[in-house]
Amino acid sequence: MFLLPKNLGTYKGEEVEVSNGRFGPYVKCGAETRSLPSELSPLDVTLAQAVELLAQPKKMRRGFGAPREPLKTFGESPVTKQTVQLLEGRYGAYVTDGETNASVPKGTSIDELTPELVLRLLADRAAMGPSKKASRKKAAPKKAAAPKRAAKKAVKRAPVKKKAAKKKG
Repeated sequence: MFLLPKNLGTYKGEEVEVSNGRFGPYVKCGAETRSLPSELSPLDVTLAQAVELLAQPKKMRRGFGAPREPLKTFGESPVTKQTVQLLEGRYGAYVTDGETNASVPKGTSIDELTPELVLRLLADRAAMGPSKKASRKKAAPKKAAAPKRAAKKAVKRAPVKKKAAKKKG
């Protein structure tokens, strides 16, 4: 493992190297990185294998950020001029025209959706405007502390001087 990071060569004018990181061994070329599969040892990886790994699309974790396949398409939106699609989301089915997302009402099946109904859902959602984030209530201003009773003034006393010890002699 002391041989890592290891330079494998160049690809598209960038250095390709294999290294061991926090989440295991990986291949890096410029800003692109890919994890090495468990069957490949970072010490035995060739430039051809590294280039093959870099050519593959990145795998998304837990499905976040991965492009979703539309369940159904409804043609072009007259407002945004983009394709209206029916997608399955985290909280159920929704329709989108690229700018506005509108939830499909519960109990409505995919087969019941018509282009007119979908465009009406999108128009209603766009008319509502952007969602309003719940803002925190500001804390009530603190009341001024009640004036405390005037403390008795301490009488300043002169410092007590210690008497110097007399020398016996």
